[in-house]
Amino acid sequence: MQCLDCRRERNFARYNRLQKKLTKTHPFMTVPDHDARLDLLRTWIAARIAQVEGIVPASADASFRRYFRVTDAAGATWIVMDAPPELEDSASFVRVAELMQKAGVFAPQVLDYDLKKGFLLLTDLGPQTYLDALNADNAPQLFRDATEALIRWQLSTRPEVLPLFSETVLRQELQLFPDWYVGHHLQKTFTPAQEKVWGEICDLLVASALAQPKVYVHRDFMPRNLMVCAGENPGVIDFQDAAMGPISYDIISLYRDAFMSWEEEFVLDGVVRYWEGAKNAGLPVNPQFGEFYKDCEWMGLHRHLKVMGIFARIRYRDGKPKYLEDAPRFEKYVRAVTQRYSALTPLTRLFNELHNTPPEMGYTF
Repeated sequence: MQCLDCRRERNFARYNRLQKKLTKTHPFMTVPDHDARLDLLRTWIAARIAQVEGIVPASADASFRRYFRVTDAAGATWIVMDAPPELEDSASFVRVAELMQKAGVFAPQVLDYDLKKGFLLLTDLGPQTYLDALNADNAPQLFRDATEALIRWQLSTRPEVLPLFSETVLRQELQLFPDWYVGHHLQKTFTPAQEKVWGEICDLLVASALAQPKVYVHRDFMPRNLMVCAGENPGVIDFQDAAMGPISYDIISLYRDAFMSWEEEFVLDGVVRYWEGAKNAGLPVNPQFGEFYKDCEWMGLHRHLKVMGIFARIRYRDGKPKYLEDAPRFEKYVRAVTQRYSALTPLTRLFNELHNTPPEMGYTF
């Protein structure tokens, strides 16, 4: 199957070329034209929902997708996704939504869609995300609910259904860090010595990921993409990039989040609970928890390096600066993990060099 990230990059390049071409002849035109798409969306919705009373933005997104909450005269609500077809693959959303429903995971039901237009009509899971709701009192229960949903999702794994989280994809994701975070944000280039260190670290992280058992992976299983829902908590959204990948990926994404941090004791306890539940359910987790936790930490490091690159790309390419404000959180994650494992300490030194910071003392094993 074609890599969704690769296709999105090619689509964006085509979009960028088209926008530059149109800007020369039509200086005030942008691609896609959001106002024109909203008009089309209103027409599309009116043919499916009687007596539409309101259409308001439902959430922000780091991609080119937009979400709207639609209300009718009786007060019923739906979510409508606007996903420009030249930039986003809505077919994958429809396919994964069905897989999640079959797995017993509470995800939006796709009521209607038009892939050529890039419009999808979905059930509304409500307005409150885990990110909005989480606090010290409710976090244990909400995370237990999320862990149970994750195990159901992983237990539904079937071969050759979702695209493979391959070595090529893993390396492409890591390359976002030097290309965008180092190159665009720090405005630096690796020296030959730094390039060698980076290559060796990438080899270690990719080998660790490839050695893990493969299951269905959401790829963004974090509080921002989990909805607080009565009775069937959590609701799971933003799953269109799901793949077949390393078993540690989603659980570490949940606890080592892009937008909020937790004490190490809470993270360790949560991962232990997942590991015990997954093992009892028959999932192929490493029978030694210490080794599984190492897999989680190294997988989390891979993800954080990737996300630092993505957030820099979103800022400098897409003009959305707010995401990069969380970069210090990722730097802290990276330093904490690299100082715990001797094989990764060269990355600590590389970070110190890139950020012109003195070395720190730490424990490794």
